[in-house]
Amino acid sequence: MLAEERQAQIAEYVQRKGSVSTMELMSAFDASESTIRRDLSVLSRRRLVARVHGGATKIRANSQLHDEASASRSRLNASAKEAIARVAVGLVEPDDFVYIDGGTTTITMAEMMGQTSATFVTDSLPVAQRLLGRGCHVILLGGTLKPLTEVVVGAATVEAISRMHFTVGFFGANGVTPEAGFTTPELEEATVKEAALRQTQHAYVLCDSSKFDRVSPVGFGAFEDATIITDAMPCDPEYRQYDNFVEVKG
Repeated sequence: MLAEERQAQIAEYVQRKGSVSTMELMSAFDASESTIRRDLSVLSRRRLVARVHGGATKIRANSQLHDEASASRSRLNASAKEAIARVAVGLVEPDDFVYIDGGTTTITMAEMMGQTSATFVTDSLPVAQRLLGRGCHVILLGGTLKPLTEVVVGAATVEAISRMHFTVGFFGANGVTPEAGFTTPELEEATVKEAALRQTQHAYVLCDSSKFDRVSPVGFGAFEDATIITDAMPCDPEYRQYDNFVEVKG
């Protein structure tokens, strides 16, 4: 079978099933793991499937493929984000070593933070500024500052995180599904998120209900890797089998 023909069939297979593992595709198409991985890379670049850890999912109609500026996102679902952020603030204990990454809900959380002896580490310039304004002890990670989202990325950022051990961490996500886990549009930011998630004892994803059933191009964690704080759980029964939800009310 020609590569182009196999890739077309894989794209149709993923679209029909919604999500598939690499092992399933290897069996279905009698192909090696390296061949399937190459095919998925090609299909991902052509925006025909979304690559996720261990396989691929279909690109859904409401997928977010590109990051947006924080200012434009901050106006969306503002009351839900405030309710989520309020619960997140209550999870920070005085002696915690806290990681907070970029995102409009994490910025809202930083704006609500009260006086505390906890230490905060962040890759987000807006989060650092707001925590500093609240009198918090803040460590701003070094790296390359991205102008759109105002977070720092790069090898130096990841290397610094790898030496730290956070008692609690708070993460933003552009998309959340059981199959794809937590996803975001940009590879470098996903790499930083993944590194911090790995170093966090108790991880929380701050996720308003609009983020469910979205798949952005790059994954940074499996669905079970964090507790999800949200304003409303999805009605889809697929989500109801999980117990890692905290549902808040505005």
